[in-house]
Amino acid sequence: MPLHDPSRLAAGRRAPGPAVGSPGLQRLTDLAATLLHMPSAGVALTAQVQTIAGASGRPAWRVGEQRPLDETLAGTVVAARAPRAYRDVRTDPRVSGLAAVRAGEVAAYLGVPLFDTSGGDVVGVLAAFGPEPHDWSDADVVLLERLAGPVVTELELTSVTAELEAGRLRWDLAIDAAGIGSFDWDLVTGRLTWDDRLMAMFGHDRSSFTGSIRDFLARTHPDDVDRVRSALQSAIDTCGLYDAEFRAVLPSGETRWIRGRGRALADERGVAVRLVGAAHDTTVERQADARVARVLESMSAAFFSLGRNWTFTYVNGEAERLLGRPREELIGGEIWELFPAAVGNDFELHYRGAMESGRMATFQAYYPPPLDSWYEVRAWPDPDGLAVYFLDVTQRRRAEEAARRREQRLSLTTRVSDVLSAALVERRGARAAVQELARAVVPELGDWVIASLVEEDGRLHDVASWHRDPERRPTVARYAELRLAALDNTAPLVQALASSGVRVVPDVAAAVGSGLPAGAVRDAYWQLDPGTAVTLALRARGRVLGAMSVYRDRGREPMDTWQQETLGELADRVALALDGAALHEQERRMAEDLQRSMLTAPPEPDHAEIAVRYVPAGRAAQVGGDWYDAFLQPSGATMVAIGDVVGHDTVAAAAMGQLRSLLRGIAYSTGGGPADVLADLDRAIAGLQVHTLATAAVARFEQTPEERGRGETRLRWSSAGHPPLMVLHVDGSVEVLANERADLMLGVHPTAPRKEQVVTLRRGATVLLYTDGLVEGPGLLLDDGVARLRELVAELGELPLAELCDQLLARMRPGGSEDDVALVAVRLHPEDRPRPPEAGPQVLPPRP
Repeated sequence: MPLHDPSRLAAGRRAPGPAVGSPGLQRLTDLAATLLHMPSAGVALTAQVQTIAGASGRPAWRVGEQRPLDETLAGTVVAARAPRAYRDVRTDPRVSGLAAVRAGEVAAYLGVPLFDTSGGDVVGVLAAFGPEPHDWSDADVVLLERLAGPVVTELELTSVTAELEAGRLRWDLAIDAAGIGSFDWDLVTGRLTWDDRLMAMFGHDRSSFTGSIRDFLARTHPDDVDRVRSALQSAIDTCGLYDAEFRAVLPSGETRWIRGRGRALADERGVAVRLVGAAHDTTVERQADARVARVLESMSAAFFSLGRNWTFTYVNGEAERLLGRPREELIGGEIWELFPAAVGNDFELHYRGAMESGRMATFQAYYPPPLDSWYEVRAWPDPDGLAVYFLDVTQRRRAEEAARRREQRLSLTTRVSDVLSAALVERRGARAAVQELARAVVPELGDWVIASLVEEDGRLHDVASWHRDPERRPTVARYAELRLAALDNTAPLVQALASSGVRVVPDVAAAVGSGLPAGAVRDAYWQLDPGTAVTLALRARGRVLGAMSVYRDRGREPMDTWQQETLGELADRVALALDGAALHEQERRMAEDLQRSMLTAPPEPDHAEIAVRYVPAGRAAQVGGDWYDAFLQPSGATMVAIGDVVGHDTVAAAAMGQLRSLLRGIAYSTGGGPADVLADLDRAIAGLQVHTLATAAVARFEQTPEERGRGETRLRWSSAGHPPLMVLHVDGSVEVLANERADLMLGVHPTAPRKEQVVTLRRGATVLLYTDGLVEGPGLLLDDGVARLRELVAELGELPLAELCDQLLARMRPGGSEDDVALVAVRLHPEDRPRPPEAGPQVLPPRP
């Protein structure tokens, strides 16, 4: 019967069997509870009922206890054929109604199915549980699943052992019931006497048995006759013991195994005259041993047994395969001689420990070539020596190592990406970026590193270095300062720059150290004295941007292929990031230069002072959309405009220039007011197919001679979806100029109506126009920003106009803005200042 026979395991589930309460299961459940930090763990055999076969910790599960399977948590694991984890079964609607849950002894529960070795049938459940809720992790599930294998093995080995013990018990009962047959052979007369039991064993009766040795040999299997004769003759010749096991062929054709033992008795001359003894039927025992042997041979796991003298006494077929030797070579041989690499490592430590302590040992260990494999081993002692079950887990270990390395590479790549992004986004420059890279790869990939960049002069410069030992970092920095001038064309760094791959240097002293000139650079090198190195170029779009040299100290293993690939991947990422940052900075500068070229200095009319400010965005991609303008109309009125084109790039900057030029031309040629100018501009945007959207605000400062005499100026304004204007009156009050319902942005509808408002100002009043970058951004809503600006204007309004603009920018955006900021401030002169007709307008240059 195979070990994984479902019928036998199912039978074990219907009633408590040999597995129930076994010490092996107890140890495994104790281990599960300990590793998962749970007060309890258990093994349940499952069929129509649940039978507790082993338990650890608190008595929520009681060994031998039975309960209908559909009332148990284990039943949900069996039904799913997969792990089930419940944080709190009492509140989980999937299981809260089960009878086992209503008992109230379990809250947290994690169970995994136990599959027989064929992988088809669920024979039980291994579970960990506790009285308090618990959040189970993926690692908890994996750990319990790994323990499931040894539990199944324990169940099967217990079943095999029980089978063997049952066979022996049946043999003992047979002896008690049928007795042992006895014989007495008179060697002088030749008369052989058997009792009734022995007669029955051989299929004789009194009528067919003549009392001759020929009757005995006639019923002995022909293949065993010579061996039996030899054993009898040896006992007679030596007056010693007779011991033979042979087959008897009954008249029915049935074959039985018989074991006979006896002693030859001598007369006073020392000559054997009688041979007396007993025999018994060993057929049942033989069959049980054969079944156990068949089970062990059919196991997918390797198994062998060792005697107390450390010699192999049994080896199954799988063990032959994994050990690479035939059983004929193994059996009788000493393990330490056949496998000398086991001496002094984990194998010898755990085997001897199990033999000496009498406790089972479970461990994983590596055996070097020719086996070159990892094994998961369970060794348990018995009176005859040591029984060893083991699996080849090399592939699993390699998969785990590969997963660990993938995780390490992902972590390192993520860290490098983060530090690069931070350095480049904050615009700290390429040098800062490669310095962050140098810190990130130490110590995972090397003990120290030097990073280089091709800078604006077209030459390679060592710009960053790092060492895992803080005390040696100055030495690395000194070496990086001097090494380029000392290297010749054969140096690994030069060769790496000329090639497209990774340059591996197995002996840095031979490749570099011996060729350095005497002096400071040579001294610095030998203070560092690296063993191995890997050098590679930083390339992007076919262009060399720099290089990296990663060194390892003597005594550390050279960088393996996987680590070299990781370094290459990091170098590619760095090169692309540096190249992208350079292109981005080039675009930003171009957009900013374009925008600044179109933002002219404001005029200085006789009735007002005008100050302007433009601050580009903190990020390259945000340059381009904000603009302002100030000019005099032919009527003498002062026009001030401000706007913000949707988008933040060179396209937005170009669109901004078009809108600004159109507005200036329309306002000057038509002489219209703010609302008419915006309406004409909206129609021009549509007619000229300037495909853009923008907000804008236009203000005109105008006065009649009478108003001039009274010290008054009219502010006429209109807004196309732009943030509200702000007026600081001479009495210190601040007024926000906004319509109840804002007009549409420019570019939405060419015939949209435009409203116009008029405010009368006294001399000394200040008017602010600004873009949303000043009052809106991450963490600052537009309404809150406007309110904050109003408070600052009231607080700082007495400052000179230029200083007021600077303070508003500094205090509204202390950390800079992610958007452009444009600001125009107009302050009416507190006194009338007539200007001579021949004097031209005075122009103030814009401040950045």
